[in-house]
Amino acid sequence: MSNSASPFPRRPPWHRGGLRAAVGATVCCGLLLGGPALTTAVAVPAGHAQAHHKVHGRGALVSAEKLYTLATPQAVAAELRGAGFEDDTVRHGVVAYRLVYRTVDPHGRPTTASGLLVLPLDSKRQSGHVKPLQAVSFAHGTGSHKDDAPSMQRGAFVSAPVLAHASAGAAGVAPDYLGMGEGPGLHPWMDIGSETTASLDMLRAARAFAPRTGHALERKVMVTGFSQGASAALGLSRALQAGKDRWFELGGLAPVSGAYDFGGTELPALLDGRLESKSGVVYAAYTLVAFNRLHHVYDSASEVFRAPYDSTVEALFDGAHTGEQLMRGTPGTLDALLTEHGRTLLAHPTGPMAAALRTTDAVCTDWAPRAPVRLYLATGDEQAVTANTERCQEALRASGVEAPVVDLGAVDHQGSRHLGSNVAATSAIVRWFGELRRR
Repeated sequence: MSNSASPFPRRPPWHRGGLRAAVGATVCCGLLLGGPALTTAVAVPAGHAQAHHKVHGRGALVSAEKLYTLATPQAVAAELRGAGFEDDTVRHGVVAYRLVYRTVDPHGRPTTASGLLVLPLDSKRQSGHVKPLQAVSFAHGTGSHKDDAPSMQRGAFVSAPVLAHASAGAAGVAPDYLGMGEGPGLHPWMDIGSETTASLDMLRAARAFAPRTGHALERKVMVTGFSQGASAALGLSRALQAGKDRWFELGGLAPVSGAYDFGGTELPALLDGRLESKSGVVYAAYTLVAFNRLHHVYDSASEVFRAPYDSTVEALFDGAHTGEQLMRGTPGTLDALLTEHGRTLLAHPTGPMAAALRTTDAVCTDWAPRAPVRLYLATGDEQAVTANTERCQEALRASGVEAPVVDLGAVDHQGSRHLGSNVAATSAIVRWFGELRRR
């Protein structure tokens, strides 16, 4: 369920058997926590930035900043290798921008969000005409700190897939999600609706901005995402197929290691101890805190969290705490974290909790993608149990769609099979999307 560069510890990597310290990094919840944050940005030249744009429609640009340029394929390859990713699909240098755009919150009220747009260099036709680029939307894994988002991290686990797709000739588009990056407020974790609107509106902002760089975005969008972002990718894909945007349409779908059946498969595995222990603690805490903010599933933290965590855990998910603080601030076992009522709420949800989980568990059900689909996983995933992918495949099959499952094998990254699935899947998906583009 994890993300790219999460706010969970910045950064001890998750290890099969427990959390272990690692120099300069922490891995949690599908996400490598705490890469080097971008602390400076170069403003886009006059005429290229849209600060305080007066258009209030969804996807309208508020601002755009050039973050960095990797002028050669060799520079991109070095950046990817530094983040632990393969460099075998790199063909272009890239330029990266942070876009801030208008969108809506989970209640439909106007707000703003940010995201990363990465474009390939040397992609214009020699005749001077603009070469349209196909967008690849990448949705990242779980993070809790605002900086654990693609537009806030360079050379990091959370942004590397975007660079990989752009360096292969696509326009890499990655929403930070609501409350992450430069977005205001708290992040509504595992809220499929707002992940979908933030992703769709980021595509619209990218389309609006691209002509200022001499590019245009094609209609067909390739959609991918990792961990939490796998469900977000499915939400976006359903919206595109349903015609929620007048321009973009779905061209291909490749989610990676998702918790697609969050309530029916992932939470039972968590409670049964089938996830790595600390991952289970963090996910249990995040589930209760995030779902309560949107759906009011408990009245007081002491109903679900044992002392002393009942007075401290909620504040850890405020977007300002680092992953390291989150790790130190939570216990090592579920029994030390949850009250009997807290465990029951996750094991046998009722009322608003049950209603919310029906939404998270419906991303694969009752729709038939008309674009090619592949589901990626790594056997032995210690965070997102692979039965989630089996349930998704079964649901799509029931709708008449045969979605192949690609088992990436034993692909550990920083001691985590879950994180390794994102690394291994990235190159595979870049190649597959390239094949689809050439058809």
